[in-house]
Amino acid sequence: MSTSSDPHLDVIVGERGHLTNLAYRLLGSLAEAEDAVQETYARWYAMPRQKQEAVESPGAWLTTVAGRICLDLLGSARARRERYVGEWVPEPLPDRAEWISGPAGGGSGPVDPADRVTLDESVNMAFLVVLESMTPAERVAFVLHDVFRYPFAEIAQIVGRTPAACRQLATSARRRVGAAQVPTAPTAGQAPLVRNFKEAWEARDIKALVGLLAPDATMTADGGGLVGATLRPVEGAARIADYLIQIADRAPGLKLLERSVNGRPGLVAQLAGVTVTVAAFGLDGDRVTRIWAVRNPEKLRPWFAEGQDGEARRG
Repeated sequence: MSTSSDPHLDVIVGERGHLTNLAYRLLGSLAEAEDAVQETYARWYAMPRQKQEAVESPGAWLTTVAGRICLDLLGSARARRERYVGEWVPEPLPDRAEWISGPAGGGSGPVDPADRVTLDESVNMAFLVVLESMTPAERVAFVLHDVFRYPFAEIAQIVGRTPAACRQLATSARRRVGAAQVPTAPTAGQAPLVRNFKEAWEARDIKALVGLLAPDATMTADGGGLVGATLRPVEGAARIADYLIQIADRAPGLKLLERSVNGRPGLVAQLAGVTVTVAAFGLDGDRVTRIWAVRNPEKLRPWFAEGQDGEARRG
């Protein structure tokens, strides 16, 4: 493709991965992130050529516009989530090795790596849940500065506040993260603990499940009103274990698979080869403290290709 008609074309195209990563962390939804990135590009191409050529740094321009779009979406999301049926949980993402069809679904080949979200500590489910507790301005300032290392002078142009005010927003957001005691790195014992949890669930061993759960553990399910899911968090080890056993009894063909969820060990539940639930775990030592079970099919699009073929690849 010739770049003579658009001197910024290579830069513009090369920014898609960065923008997707940024928007997903800001919004907690891959679908909304894709829409935000699409709108960002639409605004660039809607500009007259003369204005495009006057932009000194197209990458910075795209980031600024994407950040403002996400800020607006975060503001409207609060109102939408007040009408959401049940609990809202961020959209879970598979490991890139398991992401067979593109986020839009329907494809059979690998997706462009630029469209994948980099799975690091800033997208583990516990971290994303804490981000949800922040105000839109706090979230944007914190993610841009602490995760992507943007200076407050640039963040100020996105948030519409002074650099000093943006610094205060990031500090406030940092306190929220600290108060939530979000682990910054996975521990070596996470995968074995999740595996033991899976085996106890499969065996319907309620005593073993209770032993693996912290006494004050919490399980949050997100069905979005589209599928059955408890509308309020289930609290306490015994209640969670009993709830999980009931699920297993009601779905005798349920198959549990160990999978990476947002870069951490998790579980995928399938019926007839179709992913129906993706569970992320919060762990503390040798106990499960939090379970986030996403059942809303609109949030499971990247997982739909994860079926019997994926199982065969893993042996």
